[in-house]
Amino acid sequence: MAILAPDTSPRGDGVADDPAYDLGQGASFYVDATQAPWSAHFRMESWLTSELLPLVAANFPVDLLRTGISGHSMGGHGALTLALRHPAQFRSVSAFAPISSPTRCPWGTRALGAYLGTDSATWREHDAALLIESGAARGHYDEILVDQGGADNFLVEQLKPELLEEACARAGQRLSLRRREGYDHSYFFVSSFIGEHLAWHAERLR
Repeated sequence: MAILAPDTSPRGDGVADDPAYDLGQGASFYVDATQAPWSAHFRMESWLTSELLPLVAANFPVDLLRTGISGHSMGGHGALTLALRHPAQFRSVSAFAPISSPTRCPWGTRALGAYLGTDSATWREHDAALLIESGAARGHYDEILVDQGGADNFLVEQLKPELLEEACARAGQRLSLRRREGYDHSYFFVSSFIGEHLAWHAERLR
């Protein structure tokens, strides 16, 4: 198994940024921005799906027909939405403490409003829970795996895994939502269970 760990956003002195950690460099939300000043560089969805993966396949012995995707927090949101929006490119998808429904949390509405504009209808196309409700996962993913720490201080206001759970139930999509009591939002949480996620992906990518 080859592991590719792309950055969370464009970087550099000429790239737009914001003083807050939840917008700008470090927090692209993996969308193609349509609004200035972000649209000049923040094209993370296209970069990852149309540029980075083909570039890797052209230079390393990997099979793009056997690709999984995962991420943590904002990256978990990105993993879910990219998998749902590009199901032909990904065979498996998992997430750690993802932002389950960015149209319904402060992090998401701030970022999507900045990157995509004030028309909230366009935000729905980047909301994992709403995409699943619309049937985006149907016939593509036998199961979606999510780990969520029970002591995560962002759990109630920002992450809202119950919205993902409800969407999967309505759509008939199998979801394994594992609530890990005592774990917070830290990298220790991810490191504790990343091995299980890798094994879970490997089983589906064989």
